This record gives sequence, C-alpha cells and structure tokens, in this order.
Amino acid sequence: MRGIGKSFLGVRVLSGVDLDAQPGEVHAVVGENGAGKSTLMKILAGVHAPDEGSITIDGAAVAFGHPLDAQRAGVAIIYQEFNLLPQRDVAENVFLGREPARRGIVDRAAMERETARLLDELGETSFGPRDRVGRLSVAQQQVVEIVKALSQEARIVVMDEPTASLAEHEVELLYSLVRRLQDRGIAVLYISHRLREVFDLAQRVTVLKDGARVATSPIGEVTQSSLVRMMVGRELSDYYPPRAETFGDVLLSVRGGGNAKLAGIDLDLRAGQITGVAGLQGSGRTELAKALFGAIPFTTGEMTPVRPRSVREAVSAGIGLVTEDRKAEGLALRQSAGDNALLVAHALGRRPGRVRELLQRVRLSPPDPSREVRFLSGGNQQKVVLAKWLTVAPRILVFDEPTRGVDVGAKAAIHELVRELAADGMAVLMISSELPELIGMSDRIVVLRGGRIVGELPAGSSEEAIMHLAAGEEAA
Repeated sequence: MRGIGKSFLGVRVLSGVDLDAQPGEVHAVVGENGAGKSTLMKILAGVHAPDEGSITIDGAAVAFGHPLDAQRAGVAIIYQEFNLLPQRDVAENVFLGREPARRGIVDRAAMERETARLLDELGETSFGPRDRVGRLSVAQQQVVEIVKALSQEARIVVMDEPTASLAEHEVELLYSLVRRLQDRGIAVLYISHRLREVFDLAQRVTVLKDGARVATSPIGEVTQSSLVRMMVGRELSDYYPPRAETFGDVLLSVRGGGNAKLAGIDLDLRAGQITGVAGLQGSGRTELAKALFGAIPFTTGEMTPVRPRSVREAVSAGIGLVTEDRKAEGLALRQSAGDNALLVAHALGRRPGRVRELLQRVRLSPPDPSREVRFLSGGNQQKVVLAKWLTVAPRILVFDEPTRGVDVGAKAAIHELVRELAADGMAVLMISSELPELIGMSDRIVVLRGGRIVGELPAGSSEEAIMHLAAGEEAA
C-alpha cells in the first residue's frame, strides 16, 4: 500500500500512508484509537475505496470495489466483532455464500470434509464441522474465522484486536494459530493495543498517529517505551501516576469469606489505597469482585460494615463494580452516553448533577451526552462506565480488567482517573491480567489461587514474584 489517503465528510483520516507485508511475516500495526488503523485495513479489505494511493499484490496493481474483490485477491480480515451466524454450524459458517454444489444442490459432505481438514491442519480437536457456532467459546469462534480465511485461500490475513475478548489461557492458542499461518507463508497484519503481543509475535511494527505513518521498524529495533512515545508522545514511565504515601481507615473488611468458588478470604480495603488482585485464569478473581458486589454473595464468613446479599444492597452501601465485559454487563449500547451515565443513579432514585460536567471529569472525548455509546471507542465506553458509578459517589469501587481493549492513550487517562479517585478517599480494588499495569498502579498486590488469597506483595513487586505465587511456587 503506497500513499493511501482517505477522508470522510471532509475530515481527513488517512494521509499518505505506506504499508507492506511479506509472506510468512507478522507485521503489527499500532496506534491510538482514531489513528487510522481500522480505516487502512478496511481499504485493504475492499470495504472502503482510497481517495489517493495504490495497492499492489505480487507487484500487480489491484483496485477493490467490493470486499468480494479483496477476497478473490487473497485478502481476509477477521474483525474484533466476529462475522459469524450463531445458529448455523461450523461448516455452514466457513462456506457461507460460497457453498460447494453438486447437481445444483449444496454438497454438505464436501463442506464438512474440507472444514474437518482445515481444523485438523490447525490442530483443533475440541469441536467439529457440525457443531453450532453459538455454542462455541470466543476462542473457538476465532478458530472458525481463521478456518474461513484459509478456505478462501487467503494469502494476507488481517487480525483486528484478536485477543480483546480472550481469556489468558486462550491467548496461547491464538499465538500457535498465528504461527501456523506464518508456516503456510501467509502474511499476517496484526492490530493490537497489547504491546506485549506485538513483541511476542511480530517481526516488524508500523506506528500510525493522526492518520499518518510515524515509523516502520524491525521489532528488534524498538522498545515498548519508544513505541508508546511514537503513539502518544509520552514515555512508558508516564503511564502510571505517582502512588500515595499514606492511606485512610479501613472502609471494607472481609474475614473468612467464602462461597462455592471462594474460601477463607481475608481482605481489608482502605480509603485512598489501590489494592491490586493478581491470579491465573480460574483463580477466583472475578468471583471475588462479584462477591464483594453482592452478585455472587459470600455465604460464609464476615464482611463489614455490610455483607451484601444482592447488587442493590451493595450499591446502596456504597460499593460499585466496573465489570470485565463492559458491552455485555456495563452498558446499554443503543442508549446515549448521558443515559448510560445515569443508569445507577436512576435505579437508586437519585438525581445527580449535570451529566456533561461528569463526562468532562472522566475525560470523555468529546463529552457529548447525546452520542450513542455503541459508536464510542473502547476507551470512551469505559469512561462512560466509570461516569455511571461516579453519579452515586461510591466509597469502594472494584475494577475488573479496567483497560481491556483500550488503547494506550486512553489507558493512561483511566489510570489517572483511578488514582484521582483514590486520592479523594475512595478504596479501590483493581483486578488485571496485565502485570505491568498491576505493578504500576497498585499500592499492594494480593494474589489468588484456587479461590484463596495465597499471598500479599508490596508496591513495585516483580512479575516473577507475582507469578511464583499465582502458579503455586515459592516466591523467589
């Protein structure tokens, strides 16, 4: 791609962007939300036509008037929101719109044979061609998207935030699938906000900012800090605001808390303190959040000043929860930012102050209460979730994966907000799978394993020390 330019309604979103990819290469494309990554990929996939510039594949110029043109040229794109029909089976999804026919009738046997062959080639044995897609996990549905791309004989595969909805143990599966695509000589364009994935998988990385290419570099010639500086104009060390030096009274105390997933939980949350929670997938992190919030209440032990038996009791007692999945559990996507910000207040019969001022406080960009939440970036959606809780001024706020699917600039803004809330006297519990985030933000870190707290570490502890406890080893 050379000199790609694109405008929408007179607004310039891409300007003179160059991008290339080699067979068997993973080329990462990074940048803040609004940098132009998705628009560039949609031009490659035939969704949009460029206003300027050219695209060549194997040295031959191509012009795509429709996504089918790009498919025929060997380009496949796997969007963050999968393009699958949940009520159809795997084989039907793989060959949707391209069903093989025999004597004018769809050849199901041929579809299933080819789907089974491709699944076997990827080493996938947990489901088969006849399984209904709606019953598959997110990671398995991603495999279906990759099989669909392979069935189209794709030579260039675009992955847009492929791990945004994956659990930790599923990320390794994705890594192995990407490497299998490389082994087949397929070029992978990999869009991700998670810089660790970029360094794990990519051979080269291109940075976009404000619709222009800042740089393209071999991965060995950049660092996380230099990438962040190119993307947002600040150092990696500026990601995390300074920690507090003193803390207030205990606002919430749990002794011997337990339920079907948790046992023997002893935990104190103090005013002004950010308590980080680490643990492997299945360790009980989300279950702890939901127990404190009354969604899956503690059935044994003591929790003071209140042990909520329901979400309403928890909210009335000043406890809030920013959920792991904001789209499914945190937002009404077809309602406005203003309506979403008032959800909790209205449920409690309260009348908060001016919504626009609240949205400005959480740094929503732009702070427009009338805009539908589904049209906002992941970072802005998360800020609306935070605004929803600030309307009722909770004393204790639990964050479950507060920056999942959020770009680096929005991450820094959310980190600043969390630290400001703690400085104002709120007790914060923060669960995160990103250990650098936990280390950078937490005043102390508790580690869960098997539904129990197995240790506590001070601020600034190493990733190795956390993982030793999380995996059941003695701390180094």
